[in-house]
Amino acid sequence: MALAHLNFQSGCLGNNTDVNILLPERPFDSKPGDFYASGKKYKVLWLLHGTFGDYSDWLRKSNIELYASERNLMVVMPSGANSNYVNWPGFATGYNAWDYLTEELMPLVQGWFPASAQREDNFIAGLSMGGNGAMQYAAAHPDKFAGSASLSNAPTDLKQMKKPQYDGKAEAGAAALFHKRVENLVENFGGLEGYIHSPINVWDQLPKLMEAGTLPKLYFCCGEADSLIWEKYQTFKAHAQSIGLPARFEEEAGYSHEWRFWDKYLERALDYFGI
Repeated sequence: MALAHLNFQSGCLGNNTDVNILLPERPFDSKPGDFYASGKKYKVLWLLHGTFGDYSDWLRKSNIELYASERNLMVVMPSGANSNYVNWPGFATGYNAWDYLTEELMPLVQGWFPASAQREDNFIAGLSMGGNGAMQYAAAHPDKFAGSASLSNAPTDLKQMKKPQYDGKAEAGAAALFHKRVENLVENFGGLEGYIHSPINVWDQLPKLMEAGTLPKLYFCCGEADSLIWEKYQTFKAHAQSIGLPARFEEEAGYSHEWRFWDKYLERALDYFGI
């Protein structure tokens, strides 16, 4: 594969940002002039990182380059900080991570690179926070994505939530960070009512897509030893089955919130999408 590292000033994010892009490589038996000027457009996987990650995670910690090479697939890996892939207008000069992907990065990649803009050629996936992001984008833009995969995450019924309470003395580690971020997200949307009506509420959007016949192909997976996500994942899986959501769910014992699981199940998600 060819690797392009792009650093540019993002209008949506308000700062310079980095993107890694994997591109199909020229076959040895082809002429460079013919290959690069062919005008061919490739299928694209938009691949999102998790909390504390960045654009380099998937390249450094998984076999995504191998999977992409075997499928002749473009892969776009952006940075989204710890934004949960939503807009944060109150941060600095504004950090509009939600707008960034569809309003800035997708036009850039589809305009500057041999990336297909057709719905049937575009897929989105992510791990943990990136799994949330992948489902948020797929639910809000079913015209742009043919499939979406959430690795080690699942939608939540926000209507069942009360305003999160965070007590740094009562919690520690990942649990404290998780609840603090939820509290920040609720405040970012102006309170619980705004949070419920935000792009994060995929739980309520999926039945509407089913009714409209616009639902992308959906894939969810979780390690059975993933104490951070397992209960949430099981709750959503039961809900999905109760409403007849056409989605693939896969679990495996012995895996927690870890890269060995994400690497293995990203490949399974790509196979499920038929890429």
